[in-house]
Amino acid sequence: MDSKSGSAESIYVPEAVQRAAKILVVGHFAVGKTTLIGTLSEITPLRTEERMTQAAAQVDDLRGAPDKKTTTVALDFGRLTLSDELVLYLFGTPGQQRFVELWEDMARGSLGALLLVDPARLADTFPVIDLVETYGLEYAVAVNSFDPYSQHAEDELREALDLLPDTPVVFCDARDQKSSANALITLVRHLLTHAA
Repeated sequence: MDSKSGSAESIYVPEAVQRAAKILVVGHFAVGKTTLIGTLSEITPLRTEERMTQAAAQVDDLRGAPDKKTTTVALDFGRLTLSDELVLYLFGTPGQQRFVELWEDMARGSLGALLLVDPARLADTFPVIDLVETYGLEYAVAVNSFDPYSQHAEDELREALDLLPDTPVVFCDARDQKSSANALITLVRHLLTHAA
């Protein structure tokens, strides 16, 4: 992966790139989508983060993230060049139900979705799975392990989320580049398998 220097040379896609693929990074509120895109993006990511206000206190459930001070209000965007000919565009969706209207446009043209899950808040994942399936997107589940000592077994998570047997599940830490890249690779492999 290229450096995140932000120099003029790194903000443009190399001329050799012939293909681009759009991937969604989805999940419920405060699951780590913005962090994962920031960890993987070779450019300074575009973020639409805004300070959370008292008006959102009645709407956004902070039980799983009591220290959260900002939230995505439109999207996150990052870029990752995979080879001389292929670049991935990563689009992060907002996690709150009030922004669901954005999904239709964001899903259009997407190859698939990386679904981030917090194992402590599995119930919050069901509306997101419904949206991913409504838009017909193939997806992989990336369990963002905030607490490595409270990991659930993969089969328990599969059962709890009612996943199909071929839906990939991988554990990751959205703050770690190697771990995040592994989650993205898992999704890309799954998409290649379904494209064949």
